[in-house]
Amino acid sequence: MSTWAIGDVHGCVRTLDALVAQLPPDATLVFLGDYVDRGPDSPGTLDRLIALDRERTCVFLRGNHDQMLLDAVDERMTPDDLALWTKHNGGGATLAQYAQRGGVPDEHVAFLRATRLFYDTPDAVYVHAGLNPFASVAAQLADPDPFTMLWTRRHLDVLPAERRWEKTVVCGHTPHREPIDQSNLVLIDTGAFRPSVDGFGRLTAVEMPARRFVSVLYSD
Repeated sequence: MSTWAIGDVHGCVRTLDALVAQLPPDATLVFLGDYVDRGPDSPGTLDRLIALDRERTCVFLRGNHDQMLLDAVDERMTPDDLALWTKHNGGGATLAQYAQRGGVPDEHVAFLRATRLFYDTPDAVYVHAGLNPFASVAAQLADPDPFTMLWTRRHLDVLPAERRWEKTVVCGHTPHREPIDQSNLVLIDTGAFRPSVDGFGRLTAVEMPARRFVSVLYSD
């Protein structure tokens, strides 16, 4: 059975369906988080992921946008954080989409609460944003730092040889026009929510450890 990681979906449910249709039906699908915000249908995306979990072997990680939605539901956001999410990070559109459904359903909240910070395998560790490049993978998994795993970009400013990682880290979070494929880092956020803008607008998956990439264009 193969393992495929899938990058940041960001409410692009039709793009997600197009990508999953190209992946082996018996593969383990590791979703790297950021299911909501920015795209056209965050509620529909969570509906689809919940259905996929019944149909296929799936692992769901948590992204920073998923955490922001949970924080909003739990009323744990400061006014400044709420304004930042709704005005600049796509939260306003997400709340409007849910308002058309009468609010965020309990099933969606339960799904997001059940997401993981990381998924560890013998070949790689999967995490939404990345890890501290100056500490071993094992040490960080033994004492997980949610802020780092959900938000960091420090590893992108460090050469592969400078990262103290003993295995490959597979992540998303930071959009790039092409996936990053380095000795100890694979990054597959290719800006799925940005329809055909400057080379972005693709949802990408990678088979590990083979490092075979598959991308589909944004579909609204």
